[in-house]
Amino acid sequence: MNYWLIKSEPFKYSWEQFEKDRKTFWDGVRNYQARNNLRDMKKGDLCLFYHSNEDKSVMGVATVVKEGYQDPTTEETAWLAVDVSPVQKLKRPVTLQEMRADKRLAQLGLFRQPRLSVIHLKKQEFDIILSLSES
Repeated sequence: MNYWLIKSEPFKYSWEQFEKDRKTFWDGVRNYQARNNLRDMKKGDLCLFYHSNEDKSVMGVATVVKEGYQDPTTEETAWLAVDVSPVQKLKRPVTLQEMRADKRLAQLGLFRQPRLSVIHLKKQEFDIILSLSES
């Protein structure tokens, strides 16, 4: 199993809307590294759903329910989408500030490539972020 962080601006697509929809396709990625991450996602992989720009917080956990396919928002064959469904809302959001303050997350991809919309996580990073939501 792999672990990911997927980013969305809450005014465009929020965690709350995601929970209402129960499933969505993750599309609109126009960065080759993020596209490659979408390509590498497998059914059952877990994702942290991150509100970028405004909240800058991890809101919940999602799972990949359909692996990479042609992004339906473009005819360019280079771009992919995956389907994801919500698993659970975190007890409380974990802010970017909290993640930066935790030395165990010093190498988090979110810090090294903050503009990347789909980021691979190590299992340990995923678990640490989940534990932060419990405190």
